[in-house]
Amino acid sequence: VDVGAAGRHCEPDTTLLVESSVPPPRMIVFGAVDFASALVRTGKFLGYHVTVCDARPVFATRVRFPEADDIVVEWPHRYLQRTATDGRTVLCVLTHDAKFDVPLLETALRLPVAFVGAMGSRRTHEDRDRRLRDVGVTEAELSRLHSPIGLDLGARTPEETALSIAAEIVAAREGGTGRPLTGAHTPIHRAPAPLSLIHIS
Repeated sequence: VDVGAAGRHCEPDTTLLVESSVPPPRMIVFGAVDFASALVRTGKFLGYHVTVCDARPVFATRVRFPEADDIVVEWPHRYLQRTATDGRTVLCVLTHDAKFDVPLLETALRLPVAFVGAMGSRRTHEDRDRRLRDVGVTEAELSRLHSPIGLDLGARTPEETALSIAAEIVAAREGGTGRPLTGAHTPIHRAPAPLSLIHIS
């Protein structure tokens, strides 16, 4: 960054090298189910710090999730209430159980995180929506929920499902449409967000 005497980015009197270092974004996978193992691997591949959380200690084990950065045995909504999240955090709810899903999503949809998605059939989604409304979740909050989670790839296996979920996360983050590039008139590579100007006083 070239900085002039008055702090302007012209008259290059001073050149600064600015290095920014931030921790990797978090992906929290709730529900230590079979699909979660594949999603953990995919999340790691995408550069996330991946945590698996489940209230059932028999499922949330290092043996089942060797690639996870953290494994937490705790009720999901309680863990989410106490752990650190930010605007890059991705929350993936794979539990398929209303007693876990509803209090967890009630909390998640009120946090300023990047993505909240929940797995389940369309019938499960409709039932979950009704239960969330019953506990006071607003329409604006519900509109943030990606459910059923993932893009329509025709996925069947856990690995294909993880790819479908990851594709939706990337599309949501980057503003992609999720449509095939063939025949589309959208940019293949979108410009990155502009860097903030640095002011020296």
